[in-house]
Amino acid sequence: MQYTHLGRSGLNVSRLCLGTMNFGPQTEEVAAHAIMDSAIESGINFFDTANVYGGAEHRGWTEEIIGRWFAQGGERRERTVLATKLYGTMTDRPNESRLSALNIRRALDASLKRLQTDYIDIYQFHHIDRDTPWDEIWQAMEVAVQQGKILYAGSSNFAGWHIAQAQESAARRNYTGLVSEQSIYNLLTRAVELEVIPAAQQYGLGLIPWSPLQGGLLGGVLKKENDGVRRTQGRAALALAKHRDKIQQYEDLADDLGHEPGDVALAWLLHQPAVTAPIVGPRTQEQLDAALRSLDVKLDADAIKRLDDIFPGHRTAPEDYAW
Repeated sequence: MQYTHLGRSGLNVSRLCLGTMNFGPQTEEVAAHAIMDSAIESGINFFDTANVYGGAEHRGWTEEIIGRWFAQGGERRERTVLATKLYGTMTDRPNESRLSALNIRRALDASLKRLQTDYIDIYQFHHIDRDTPWDEIWQAMEVAVQQGKILYAGSSNFAGWHIAQAQESAARRNYTGLVSEQSIYNLLTRAVELEVIPAAQQYGLGLIPWSPLQGGLLGGVLKKENDGVRRTQGRAALALAKHRDKIQQYEDLADDLGHEPGDVALAWLLHQPAVTAPIVGPRTQEQLDAALRSLDVKLDADAIKRLDDIFPGHRTAPEDYAW
């Protein structure tokens, strides 16, 4: 396993992050525990979750599953860099969502209880809160750090100017601020290259891409359809219809390179200088094993250029729109 610092922090995390959103709704608890054990044994020390994971009828379910895994002992908690998130609505009561000082305190304590731990390594804002001032947010986070309940703060789904707001406010308080940003980022979805990535690099945030395979579209979807392994439906089917030609070129390129398409997509992210660790969210052990293969895929300059030719990015960001 390869490790790197998370942004400008001294924290070492694995180059792959285990996403747990499927644990509960898609993956039963016994299988989820086995996947986490396998991840740790393979060297993945970076786990990501959120307080809302588990579905509308059982918010917090995923954190509970992780908590029972920690409770088994065997230094599971000590070997894990744990990241969770808050913002989403947990109940229909007032102050049970977003980033008020009250909700930060309540949500943090609730997550700690579900996770059966006394601290969270990276406490992340799942979304920007447009109605709560940053001084209030940072004061609440500073208290949580002083109490030993969290170590670092991170963001998710922030715009570049949100990162700037957060960091400038933190600097005025002589506070570290954010050390990471989670954004959707993959070969098909590259808008973060415009301003989010430049902002993250300027302020020393590590980028943690989610949906690295764009919901499976970059995981060999055409090959799986032809083999009768997968039938694409709903929004995925519409996206595939829109990008079918590019996806076909991409899968052909992966064949030329001698790798599975999903391995190439993850490897491409790992070759991007701003990226700390893509989030892989396996439903099965086989999917985790497939993600691990990407660590051994080396893409040369020609392969990167051919991928950029199929899926053009924003080469002159953050001034991409200017002459």
